[in-house]
Amino acid sequence: MHPAYAREAKQLGYLLASRDINLVYGGGKAGLMGVIADSVLESGGKVIGVIPEFLNTRERKHENLTQQIEVQTMHQRKTIMYEMSDAAIILPGGFGTLDESFEAITLIQTGKIARFPIVFVGVDYWKGLFEWVEEKMLKAEHNISPDDLNLFRVVDAPEEAVEHIFRFYEKYVLKPNF
Repeated sequence: MHPAYAREAKQLGYLLASRDINLVYGGGKAGLMGVIADSVLESGGKVIGVIPEFLNTRERKHENLTQQIEVQTMHQRKTIMYEMSDAAIILPGGFGTLDESFEAITLIQTGKIARFPIVFVGVDYWKGLFEWVEEKMLKAEHNISPDDLNLFRVVDAPEEAVEHIFRFYEKYVLKPNF
């Protein structure tokens, strides 16, 4: 794990707890998932983990959460996480991170779930991916509309992610459940 990403995850955990925002995440102890969960808990916040039974050992199920929900499939995991979440903050990650984040974007795009803010943290990490999305999917192939680029934000720092979420809810005059 890159030390800068770990610092950002720790900072994000502190920010969430200090703003009384619960963390709903994949339930693992490994990697950035574990760092952010530990940070929220150490800062006095609440953490809800949603983990498929078969990942208990692979992702090393976090044993000290406020609440742990065990499910059978990845689909169930994502469904529960979307239902319990008022926003998604995406840290650097792998295929699972991309799967969960792009599924949320697609569900919002197609009206299958209510719109909520999706924020990718770490412009340098995500830069190539979203340049490709804009250049290839939007401009070259016309597979998405320009409005689809408004379904998410890419920011540099955890503080910007949290502020974007609060601005989103102020703009839409909604009250998040956190």
